[in-house]
Amino acid sequence: MKSALLGLKESRDEMSATERSVADYLLCHQGEAMGLSIHQLAERTFTSPSTVIRMCQRMGFKGYKEFRQAVTCEVAVRRLNQGEERREITRSDSLDDIVDKITYQNIMSLEDTKSLIDVGTLRACVDLMRGARTVLLFGVGAPLCAAQDLDLRLLRLNKPCVVSDGWPAQLRQAKSACEEDLAIVLSDSGETAEVVECVKALREKRAPIIAITQRAESTVSELSDYQLYTGGRDTAAGGAIGTHISQLNVVDILFTAYANGGSEPRLNERPRPRAAAACKLGTA
Repeated sequence: MKSALLGLKESRDEMSATERSVADYLLCHQGEAMGLSIHQLAERTFTSPSTVIRMCQRMGFKGYKEFRQAVTCEVAVRRLNQGEERREITRSDSLDDIVDKITYQNIMSLEDTKSLIDVGTLRACVDLMRGARTVLLFGVGAPLCAAQDLDLRLLRLNKPCVVSDGWPAQLRQAKSACEEDLAIVLSDSGETAEVVECVKALREKRAPIIAITQRAESTVSELSDYQLYTGGRDTAAGGAIGTHISQLNVVDILFTAYANGGSEPRLNERPRPRAAAACKLGTA
Protein backbone atom coordinates (compact mmCIF):
# COMPACT_ATOMS: atom_id res chain seq x y z
CA MET A 1 0.00 0.00 0.00
CA LYS A 2 1.24 3.46 -0.84
CA SER A 3 2.57 5.51 2.04
CA ALA A 4 -0.07 8.02 3.16
CA LEU A 5 2.60 10.51 4.28
CA LEU A 6 4.40 10.11 0.96
CA GLY A 7 1.14 10.77 -0.86
CA LEU A 8 0.64 13.88 1.25
CA LYS A 9 4.00 15.29 0.20
CA GLU A 10 3.59 14.28 -3.44
CA SER A 11 0.17 15.93 -3.71
CA ARG A 12 1.10 19.11 -1.84
CA ASP A 13 1.99 21.18 -4.92
CA GLU A 14 -1.35 20.33 -6.52
CA MET A 15 -3.33 21.53 -3.49
CA SER A 16 -5.04 24.84 -2.90
CA ALA A 17 -3.51 27.23 -0.37
CA THR A 18 -5.94 26.16 2.35
CA GLU A 19 -5.35 22.46 1.65
CA ARG A 20 -1.58 23.03 1.84
CA SER A 21 -1.93 24.57 5.27
CA VAL A 22 -3.63 21.37 6.46
CA ALA A 23 -1.00 19.19 4.77
CA ASP A 24 1.88 21.17 6.29
CA TYR A 25 0.37 20.92 9.77
CA LEU A 26 -0.07 17.15 9.42
CA LEU A 27 3.50 16.68 8.20
CA CYS A 28 4.95 18.76 11.05
CA HIS A 29 2.75 17.27 13.79
CA GLN A 30 2.18 13.72 12.60
CA GLY A 31 1.61 11.98 15.92
CA GLU A 32 -0.30 14.81 17.58
CA ALA A 33 -2.46 15.65 14.56
CA MET A 34 -3.76 12.10 14.22
CA GLY A 35 -5.42 12.45 17.62
CA LEU A 36 -7.50 15.40 16.44
CA SER A 37 -11.04 15.21 15.13
CA ILE A 38 -11.75 16.74 11.74
CA HIS A 39 -13.26 19.81 13.42
CA GLN A 40 -10.25 20.21 15.75
CA LEU A 41 -7.85 19.89 12.80
CA ALA A 42 -9.79 22.48 10.83
CA GLU A 43 -9.68 24.84 13.80
CA ARG A 44 -5.91 24.37 14.29
CA THR A 45 -5.24 25.10 10.62
CA PHE A 46 -7.76 27.94 10.27
CA THR A 47 -9.61 26.01 7.55
CA SER A 48 -12.89 24.07 7.40
CA PRO A 49 -13.85 20.37 7.63
CA SER A 50 -14.77 20.42 3.94
CA THR A 51 -11.20 21.54 3.12
CA VAL A 52 -9.77 18.63 5.12
CA ILE A 53 -12.06 16.17 3.32
CA ARG A 54 -11.10 17.54 -0.13
CA MET A 55 -7.41 17.16 0.75
CA CYS A 56 -7.93 13.53 1.78
CA GLN A 57 -9.95 12.73 -1.33
CA ARG A 58 -7.26 14.30 -3.51
CA MET A 59 -4.95 11.51 -2.33
CA GLY A 60 -7.47 8.76 -3.01
CA PHE A 61 -8.98 8.36 0.46
CA LYS A 62 -12.75 8.37 1.02
CA GLY A 63 -12.44 10.91 3.80
CA TYR A 64 -10.55 12.06 6.86
CA LYS A 65 -11.34 8.96 8.92
CA GLU A 66 -9.74 6.59 6.39
CA PHE A 67 -6.76 8.91 5.93
CA ARG A 68 -6.24 9.25 9.70
CA GLN A 69 -6.27 5.47 10.16
CA ALA A 70 -3.65 5.03 7.42
CA VAL A 71 -1.34 7.71 8.85
CA THR A 72 -1.79 6.48 12.44
CA CYS A 73 -0.70 2.98 11.35
CA GLU A 74 2.25 4.36 9.42
CA VAL A 75 3.46 6.58 12.30
CA ALA A 76 3.20 3.64 14.71
CA VAL A 77 5.28 1.40 12.45
CA ARG A 78 7.94 4.09 12.01
CA ARG A 79 8.18 4.65 15.74
CA LEU A 80 8.58 0.92 16.26
CA ASN A 81 11.37 0.78 13.70
CA GLN A 82 13.09 3.80 15.22
CA GLY A 83 12.89 2.22 18.65
CA GLU A 84 14.71 -0.89 17.49
CA GLU A 85 18.45 -1.26 17.65
CA ARG A 86 20.01 0.47 14.62
CA ARG A 87 22.34 -2.51 14.16
CA GLU A 88 25.21 -0.53 12.73
CA ILE A 89 28.26 -2.54 11.76
CA THR A 90 31.17 -2.20 14.20
CA ARG A 91 34.71 -3.53 14.15
CA SER A 92 33.92 -5.79 17.09
CA ASP A 93 31.17 -7.62 15.20
CA SER A 94 31.55 -11.35 14.67
CA LEU A 95 30.68 -12.99 11.36
CA ASP A 96 27.35 -14.02 12.87
CA ASP A 97 26.69 -10.37 13.79
CA ILE A 98 27.51 -9.22 10.25
CA VAL A 99 25.18 -11.81 8.70
CA ASP A 100 22.38 -10.74 11.01
CA LYS A 101 22.86 -6.97 10.63
CA ILE A 102 23.29 -6.88 6.85
CA THR A 103 20.27 -9.15 6.39
CA TYR A 104 18.25 -6.89 8.67
CA GLN A 105 19.30 -3.77 6.75
CA ASN A 106 18.37 -5.35 3.42
CA ILE A 107 14.98 -6.51 4.68
CA MET A 108 14.16 -3.04 6.00
CA SER A 109 15.26 -1.46 2.70
CA LEU A 110 12.94 -3.78 0.80
CA GLU A 111 10.07 -3.02 3.19
CA ASP A 112 10.62 0.70 2.67
CA THR A 113 10.69 0.21 -1.10
CA LYS A 114 7.42 -1.72 -1.00
CA SER A 115 5.71 1.14 0.83
CA LEU A 116 6.94 3.61 -1.81
CA ILE A 117 5.66 1.73 -4.86
CA ASP A 118 2.62 3.39 -6.44
CA VAL A 119 0.76 0.78 -8.50
CA GLY A 120 -0.74 3.37 -10.83
CA THR A 121 2.70 4.75 -11.62
CA LEU A 122 4.08 1.23 -12.09
CA ARG A 123 1.28 0.42 -14.52
CA ALA A 124 1.99 3.58 -16.53
CA CYS A 125 5.70 2.65 -16.68
CA VAL A 126 4.90 -0.83 -17.97
CA ASP A 127 2.67 0.67 -20.68
CA LEU A 128 5.50 2.98 -21.70
CA MET A 129 7.90 0.02 -21.94
CA ARG A 130 5.43 -1.90 -24.06
CA GLY A 131 4.95 0.97 -26.51
CA ALA A 132 8.57 2.08 -26.74
CA ARG A 133 10.63 1.47 -29.86
CA THR A 134 13.78 1.04 -27.76
CA VAL A 135 14.41 1.10 -24.00
CA LEU A 136 17.48 3.21 -23.18
CA LEU A 137 19.11 2.51 -19.80
CA PHE A 138 21.28 4.94 -17.83
CA GLY A 139 23.30 4.71 -14.63
CA VAL A 140 26.84 4.97 -13.28
CA GLY A 141 28.50 3.04 -10.48
CA ALA A 142 26.32 0.54 -8.62
CA PRO A 143 23.10 1.61 -10.41
CA LEU A 144 24.73 0.60 -13.71
CA CYS A 145 24.72 -3.02 -12.48
CA ALA A 146 20.95 -2.87 -11.99
CA ALA A 147 20.58 -1.28 -15.44
CA GLN A 148 22.63 -4.08 -17.01
CA ASP A 149 20.49 -6.64 -15.21
CA LEU A 150 17.33 -5.14 -16.70
CA ASP A 151 19.00 -5.03 -20.13
CA LEU A 152 19.71 -8.79 -20.07
CA ARG A 153 16.17 -9.56 -18.94
CA LEU A 154 14.50 -7.46 -21.65
CA LEU A 155 16.71 -8.93 -24.36
CA ARG A 156 15.38 -12.38 -23.42
CA LEU A 157 11.95 -11.11 -24.40
CA ASN A 158 13.34 -9.61 -27.63
CA LYS A 159 12.64 -6.09 -26.42
CA PRO A 160 15.17 -3.75 -28.04
CA CYS A 161 17.21 -1.99 -25.36
CA VAL A 162 20.58 -0.26 -25.05
CA VAL A 163 22.91 0.27 -22.11
CA SER A 164 26.46 1.62 -22.34
CA ASP A 165 29.20 1.13 -19.77
CA GLY A 166 30.90 4.51 -20.08
CA TRP A 167 29.35 7.90 -19.44
CA PRO A 168 30.44 9.49 -22.77
CA ALA A 169 28.67 6.65 -24.59
CA GLN A 170 25.58 7.13 -22.42
CA LEU A 171 25.54 10.85 -23.22
CA ARG A 172 25.73 10.10 -26.95
CA GLN A 173 22.94 7.59 -26.41
CA ALA A 174 20.81 10.28 -24.77
CA LYS A 175 21.47 12.82 -27.52
CA SER A 176 20.41 10.24 -30.13
CA ALA A 177 17.10 9.44 -28.43
CA CYS A 178 13.70 10.33 -29.85
CA GLU A 179 10.09 10.49 -28.66
CA GLU A 180 9.53 6.85 -29.63
CA ASP A 181 12.20 5.67 -27.19
CA LEU A 182 11.88 5.22 -23.42
CA ALA A 183 14.68 6.17 -21.01
CA ILE A 184 15.00 4.42 -17.65
CA VAL A 185 17.45 6.27 -15.42
CA LEU A 186 18.84 4.71 -12.23
CA SER A 187 20.47 6.95 -9.62
CA ASP A 188 20.68 6.60 -5.84
CA SER A 189 21.02 10.29 -5.05
CA GLY A 190 19.44 11.68 -8.19
CA GLU A 191 22.23 14.25 -8.32
CA THR A 192 25.10 12.42 -10.05
CA ALA A 193 26.45 15.01 -12.50
CA GLU A 194 26.88 12.60 -15.42
CA VAL A 195 23.38 11.18 -15.01
CA VAL A 196 21.82 14.65 -14.69
CA GLU A 197 23.46 15.71 -17.96
CA CYS A 198 22.04 12.64 -19.71
CA VAL A 199 18.55 13.38 -18.35
CA LYS A 200 18.74 16.98 -19.59
CA ALA A 201 19.73 15.73 -23.04
CA LEU A 202 16.82 13.28 -22.99
CA ARG A 203 14.37 16.05 -22.17
CA GLU A 204 15.64 18.08 -25.12
CA LYS A 205 14.85 15.07 -27.32
CA ARG A 206 11.40 14.73 -25.71
CA ALA A 207 12.00 11.10 -24.79
CA PRO A 208 9.81 9.92 -21.88
CA ILE A 209 11.86 9.27 -18.73
CA ILE A 210 11.36 6.87 -15.83
CA ALA A 211 13.57 7.50 -12.80
CA ILE A 212 14.45 4.74 -10.32
CA THR A 213 15.87 6.72 -7.42
CA GLN A 214 15.99 6.96 -3.67
CA ARG A 215 15.48 10.70 -3.42
CA ALA A 216 12.33 12.44 -4.60
CA GLU A 217 13.76 15.90 -3.96
CA SER A 218 16.48 15.61 -6.59
CA THR A 219 17.25 16.88 -10.07
CA VAL A 220 16.74 13.47 -11.73
CA SER A 221 13.37 13.03 -10.05
CA GLU A 222 12.26 16.55 -10.96
CA LEU A 223 13.21 16.14 -14.63
CA SER A 224 11.67 12.68 -15.05
CA ASP A 225 8.11 11.95 -16.15
CA TYR A 226 7.56 9.04 -13.76
CA GLN A 227 9.37 8.02 -10.58
CA LEU A 228 9.79 4.62 -8.92
CA TYR A 229 11.28 5.23 -5.50
CA THR A 230 13.59 2.95 -3.53
CA GLY A 231 14.22 2.71 0.20
CA GLY A 232 17.60 2.47 1.92
CA ARG A 233 18.95 1.84 5.40
CA ASP A 234 22.66 1.54 4.78
CA THR A 235 25.24 1.14 7.50
CA ALA A 236 28.44 3.16 7.48
CA ALA A 237 30.41 0.02 6.65
CA GLY A 238 27.81 -1.40 4.27
CA GLY A 239 27.95 1.41 1.73
CA ALA A 240 25.23 1.15 -0.87
CA ILE A 241 24.19 -2.40 -0.02
CA GLY A 242 20.67 -1.46 1.06
CA THR A 243 19.98 0.83 -1.89
CA HIS A 244 21.46 -1.62 -4.41
CA ILE A 245 19.17 -4.40 -3.18
CA SER A 246 16.23 -2.01 -3.40
CA GLN A 247 17.10 -1.00 -6.97
CA LEU A 248 17.34 -4.64 -8.05
CA ASN A 249 13.99 -5.26 -6.38
CA VAL A 250 12.34 -2.44 -8.37
CA VAL A 251 13.97 -3.76 -11.56
CA ASP A 252 12.55 -7.23 -10.76
CA ILE A 253 9.10 -5.75 -10.20
CA LEU A 254 9.19 -3.66 -13.37
CA PHE A 255 10.43 -6.52 -15.55
CA THR A 256 7.99 -9.07 -14.12
CA ALA A 257 5.06 -6.68 -14.56
CA TYR A 258 6.14 -6.14 -18.18
CA ALA A 259 6.66 -9.85 -18.87
CA ASN A 260 3.40 -10.77 -17.16
CA GLY A 261 1.31 -9.09 -19.85
CA GLY A 262 -1.88 -7.19 -19.07
CA SER A 263 -1.75 -3.70 -17.66
CA GLU A 264 -5.37 -2.63 -17.87
CA PRO A 265 -6.04 0.25 -15.46
CA ARG A 266 -8.14 -0.55 -12.40
CA LEU A 267 -10.25 1.58 -10.12
CA ASN A 268 -8.33 3.78 -7.68
CA GLU A 269 -5.05 3.19 -9.51
CA ARG A 270 -3.95 6.58 -10.76
CA PRO A 271 -0.44 7.20 -12.10
CA ARG A 272 1.38 10.15 -10.53
CA PRO A 273 3.60 11.75 -13.22
CA ARG A 274 6.36 14.20 -12.41
CA ALA A 275 6.06 14.12 -8.60
CA ALA A 276 7.94 17.05 -7.18
CA ALA A 277 8.45 15.90 -3.62
CA ALA A 278 8.11 12.81 -1.43
CA CYS A 279 9.22 11.56 1.94
CA LYS A 280 12.83 10.44 2.22
CA LEU A 281 13.27 7.15 4.02
CA GLY A 282 17.03 6.98 3.66
CA THR A 283 20.10 8.63 2.22
CA ALA A 284 22.25 7.80 -0.77
